[in-house]
Amino acid sequence: MSTRFEIARLGAHGDGIADAPGGSVYIPFALPGEVVTAARERDRATLLAVLQSSPQRVAPACRHFTECGGCAIQHLEDPAYRAWKRELLVHPLNGWGIEAEVSEIVPCAPHSRRRAAFTARRTDTGMLLGYNRALSNVIIDIEECPILLPEIVAAKPELKRLAVIVANTPGAFRMLVTATETGLDIAVADCGKPTERLRREATAFMMQSDFARLSIDGEIILERNKPTLTFGTAVVHPPAGGFVQAVQAAEQTMASIVCGHLKKAKKVADLYSGSGTFALRLAANSEVHAVEGDGPALAALDRGFRFASGLKRVTMERRDLERRPLTFKELNAFDGVCFDPPRAGAEDQCKQLARSDVPLVAAVSCNPTTLARDLKILIDGGYRLKSVTPIDQFLWSPHVEAVALLEKPKKRR
Repeated sequence: MSTRFEIARLGAHGDGIADAPGGSVYIPFALPGEVVTAARERDRATLLAVLQSSPQRVAPACRHFTECGGCAIQHLEDPAYRAWKRELLVHPLNGWGIEAEVSEIVPCAPHSRRRAAFTARRTDTGMLLGYNRALSNVIIDIEECPILLPEIVAAKPELKRLAVIVANTPGAFRMLVTATETGLDIAVADCGKPTERLRREATAFMMQSDFARLSIDGEIILERNKPTLTFGTAVVHPPAGGFVQAVQAAEQTMASIVCGHLKKAKKVADLYSGSGTFALRLAANSEVHAVEGDGPALAALDRGFRFASGLKRVTMERRDLERRPLTFKELNAFDGVCFDPPRAGAEDQCKQLARSDVPLVAAVSCNPTTLARDLKILIDGGYRLKSVTPIDQFLWSPHVEAVALLEKPKKRR
């Protein structure tokens, strides 16, 4: 049964929100000011028709939009899209009572994302390889993707052939594809235990391909070329399936902001350092102590530092910062701190940092909600929030990256 709705505003996930009897109704792909018909089921509805269109509505960039769950909001004109995305950061800051200078969002260009997490599954009609439909396990077998680097899209036929070889399960499995400077790095997960025959066929396929590396559940099947990324002047070989910032230009923007803020620090602690995204750039100007819980990532950072030239000393510590954050006494050995935690944030680490005397802090986050909480802890501990920069690393999605810069005045003696 269809119902007529007037869309009042845009939600945090990109849905149009209508105020209706019984509460708000969330309607994907509807825009503020529009009059639509939709099939309602409790607080959600499926868009059926747009009766009165918003002047901000534009044609989507991809033929799979509304089917594929990868993008939420390709149908909104760019200025309004950027304002909405910036508000995704402003709103949680305001919710914590934080007054901050939030800059305009740094845009993300199409065809720039170097990492794709595809879902694959063998079916009676062949191999499916693409993205899940929104709120569904149905796989959309994509033909195009305007957010990805062209070389990833162009490789889709070969990726599908590889998926046929490695599939040893009737269920869906993941294929994480990262474009590196030496070729595509393919990390497959949950495809079933590889048999000897599978290994031989996968190895033969890789020998004929241009892919740099294939791993299955962390085990390297074949490495034709070491996957390579450059952080500043250091060349890094990231571990199979390891964390990599999704867009190189966004990574460079974040690193430039962080390094600029910490340039006067002689000793910097880089917490949740990964493979050295920030640490190896910071080391051009400061001594760096990199702390990370993932051993392979830390080993990649170590190798990158050892073969680089012109860097100051970098020390490394493997440590689970969720269970054992650096104490305020340990932090007092540094005059600058950078941290880039997972989406859950760095609550316990920030409580220790708030008690410290570290004068300069750069906080990087992919989750505005946990970032706002963590910033509130630091502000209550005496830090002054200088600026917050939103960065659109995840184009046409409700995800936004941010870099916040803080200072703590020196205590008077």
